[in-house]
Amino acid sequence: MYYQSRNVMFGGSITPAVKGLIIANALVFIFQALVDYHFVILFGLVPYLVRTRLYVWQVFTYQFLHGGLFHILFNMLALWMFGCDLERRWGAPFFLRYYFVSAIGGGILNTVFLPNQIVPSIGASAGIYGVLLAYGLIYPERIVYFYFLFPIKMKHFVMLIGAISLYSSIVASQSGIAHLAHLGGMGFGYVYLRWGNPWTWAKIYLDKYRLARRRRRFRVISGDKNDDSKPTLH
Repeated sequence: MYYQSRNVMFGGSITPAVKGLIIANALVFIFQALVDYHFVILFGLVPYLVRTRLYVWQVFTYQFLHGGLFHILFNMLALWMFGCDLERRWGAPFFLRYYFVSAIGGGILNTVFLPNQIVPSIGASAGIYGVLLAYGLIYPERIVYFYFLFPIKMKHFVMLIGAISLYSSIVASQSGIAHLAHLGGMGFGYVYLRWGNPWTWAKIYLDKYRLARRRRRFRVISGDKNDDSKPTLH
């Protein structure tokens, strides 16, 4: 899987924090398969239990449980594809803080708006959606393949999945997918980037400014050359 940005492969070599998260999720998934359903009730996110019995740890632990092999594979693939670039840019400590803020934020939003839900919500999707949001803010022009078929800019991809989650949270609250947690992951991630660490937010716009300057400079230089001396872009 590739994005079209100078032929750089998605994810690249795995980074320490992403590797640790993948191992933790895999170990919990294996353990989950060996125990009974009470483990999911105890450590998945059940808003009714959080509200009535103060199972507050669930807003953190639910992210390490998954509903099946394809569920965990898809989430861990997305974490590797998009998370490694962010960790290289931010460093492991900030990346982990951001990831957990997104995941916990998703659990909080799900609990606040569905306080009587008794079916457990599980999965790392809230943290993944937070990672996707940050990736779209920092690398908005990179091309990803939606459903591995349709090329789309990262900024448009983030808008699309956000809109899908918003719509689904309104009309399909009983679908078994925690759409509110997805929105919470993106929302809390945005707030943390915007106000939790102003320097990170400033760097996002500084990089955009530098990129715009390089593009303007390239256009000026190209415009001053004769046609037969213009570079050929592949």
